[in-house]
Amino acid sequence: MTSLAPDTGSASREAEESAARTAGGAPASSDGDTAVREIARRAKVASRALATANRATKDAALGAIADDLIAQADRIVAANAQDMERGRDSGMSPGLLDRLVLTPDKIGQIAAATREVAGLPDPVGEVVRGQTLPNGLRLRQLRVPMGVVGMIYEARPNVTVDAAVLALKSGNAAVLRGGSAAASSNRVVVDVLRSALERSGLPADLVQTIDAYGRPGARALMRARGLVDVLIPRGGADLIQTVVAESTVPVIETGVGNVHVYVDATADVDMAVDITMNAKTQRVGVCNAAETLLVHSDAAPAFLPAALTALAGAGVVLHGDPRALEYAPQGATAVPATDEDWATEYLALELGVKVVDSLDEAIDHIRTWSSGHTEAIVTRDLAASERFVAEVDSAAVMVNASTRFTDGGELGLGAEIGISTQKLHARGPMGLAELTTTKWVVHGDGHVKP
Repeated sequence: MTSLAPDTGSASREAEESAARTAGGAPASSDGDTAVREIARRAKVASRALATANRATKDAALGAIADDLIAQADRIVAANAQDMERGRDSGMSPGLLDRLVLTPDKIGQIAAATREVAGLPDPVGEVVRGQTLPNGLRLRQLRVPMGVVGMIYEARPNVTVDAAVLALKSGNAAVLRGGSAAASSNRVVVDVLRSALERSGLPADLVQTIDAYGRPGARALMRARGLVDVLIPRGGADLIQTVVAESTVPVIETGVGNVHVYVDATADVDMAVDITMNAKTQRVGVCNAAETLLVHSDAAPAFLPAALTALAGAGVVLHGDPRALEYAPQGATAVPATDEDWATEYLALELGVKVVDSLDEAIDHIRTWSSGHTEAIVTRDLAASERFVAEVDSAAVMVNASTRFTDGGELGLGAEIGISTQKLHARGPMGLAELTTTKWVVHGDGHVKP
């Protein structure tokens, strides 16, 4: 079970309390449960300010956030450098360090994504469906905010902004627990967000952090049913399963990415190599990076020599079955694959490779080992692609496209708060609409039930 406690090191009690106040929490106390419930209560109160806020008000606040992120970039990067130093000293993997790092360019991208969200339609008030009944009652089902959205996540300071921005645009308050690895970054980022909200005339308590309360605070957030309306965990499998198993607050489960690329018998070799390389190596420490490559035996002689040479040249360690390893180039780091490899989300320059004899065998392998996140097929056979789409039970299926497109920004959602691999309420990248629920509004003219 993953630890949810922050690494406070030798920081003094006074510094911890100051950080908590600055970043939107009550002074740290031994009673984390009481403190976190008070933060959630303030978030609930603050969320009412957004219930009647129009789009212009919310968009202006998002614009202020984007401006302040750019203006405070040096301060954010300096805080992030402290997190990066601790991460390297503790032996954090390259993939996790890649998620953790913030540069001026990345902050610029985050600010641009914030402005993109501001430019998206406001989901609140959207009519999902409506009709007038034969008795004259007029019905509308409208999108409305959840209320208070809680987030528990690891080593991803960009998620602090993504979660807050998407929550605000969809009319929600956000209570954030970003973990020890990004503690310095998140403290400064939340301070920037709160200042921008106040400058825009909205309550600062629309964005709060409970990082100062460590693991007890995280447990308290999981149990704040009635104050927190939905909880979204985002991180490793242990963290997600801990939240799913222990939370009394409704949870939207985001999943790890044991992602597959299947190269079918008819695949264009050049296309298949490009997609494979992009899916595996474009950025390795993300949940939509490929972890297993399945290759039809008819495609293997033409495809695998080129693909494995390119992968090995990029430093990818190949975990292959016997038939796949026959094509490994000299000098490649290639080892026999085990069942553990098929089950692993590497988040590193490592890839499972297997030769299969049919589309059915590829689909069976995916059904056995997939985490239900994203799978891709490369093929020129329309029937094969249609079967793959119909029979693969994952949140996203790509046909002749990289798995790296399973992302809220890439799919036109602006930022994303996570990628859901469950089937209730939300599935796949979660944007603005997924942070709303619905309300029935019924208009009558003195109607009474006979």
